[in-house]
Amino acid sequence: MGTFPEWVEARPIEKTDASEWAALLNDVQVADQNGENYEAEDLVEELSDPKVNAERDTVGLWIDGVMVAYGVVYWRKNLVDVDRLNTDSAVRATWRRRGLGRALLTWMISRAHELHEEHHPDVADAELNVNAISTNLGAAALFTGLGFEECRYSFTLQRLFDTPIPAVGLPDGLRLVSFEPAYDEALRLTHNEVFLDHWGSTPKDEETWKVWFTGSRAFRAGLAFLVLDGEQIVAYAIGYEYEADTAVTGIREVYVGQVGTVRSHRGRGLAAVALSALMTQAAETGFKRASLGVDTQNPTGALSLYERLGFQQHTKWTTYRLPLT
Repeated sequence: MGTFPEWVEARPIEKTDASEWAALLNDVQVADQNGENYEAEDLVEELSDPKVNAERDTVGLWIDGVMVAYGVVYWRKNLVDVDRLNTDSAVRATWRRRGLGRALLTWMISRAHELHEEHHPDVADAELNVNAISTNLGAAALFTGLGFEECRYSFTLQRLFDTPIPAVGLPDGLRLVSFEPAYDEALRLTHNEVFLDHWGSTPKDEETWKVWFTGSRAFRAGLAFLVLDGEQIVAYAIGYEYEADTAVTGIREVYVGQVGTVRSHRGRGLAAVALSALMTQAAETGFKRASLGVDTQNPTGALSLYERLGFQQHTKWTTYRLPLT
């Protein structure tokens, strides 16, 4: 599959490879300090996404039974403007600068072209997106050398719970509730509406929502809060716990995966209400900090909201794009 050096074995990733895959990713975390640790179960879950055809959309590179690099290409069922395909890939630190990253990226570009033609051939604009943390110094040269250009920037923010969490008042006429399964479909639809004006976001179908959001093993229903206007969800904050991170750092952290407010209710501090409730509950149940990711050009001013609640920049990420059409 693809053109890879003869001295590596290249084959699709299977669920039985999850432990070795996790070991590779944890090695990358040590090298790049990206804060992302994994257990095998996390990766088995990722391969359970019905839209990931592991036989064609994944590749692992092996040397003497050790996975030294991997690549995955993801396509999206629903589009807003551009057919943006995403990638996930990495090379073990000790095997970098030997051509594996370039070979992986070349394979992912080829596969992205195929996926675009298979699923959205009538969409004129298509591009492949890749992400890199600022500590991976060789990534920029690799990407730009193959025609990618910088297009977006994001921060990972952290907030320790060693200082008081600001209490945010709820406007009259609204209710704050904890997540319950009965709200799940309404929450999916609300999230889709909220993120229509966010770069790179597309409506999430039911399968995607179940695998990556409220169906994820990391999802914590007790750390998800909704603001209701009558029976309508108008704001929300959703928390996740990655046990592999706790095992490595010794610090129990809640990752705030999604925060949002519907357009009709923006400017009233409702996202802050939900996020403050989430952090307060997390602190009361043994968590020591919160983290989240934010697009630096988020149109809702999310970065300033998070900073007011005590979040500080931890890592910086760059998204690169390559037009496919």
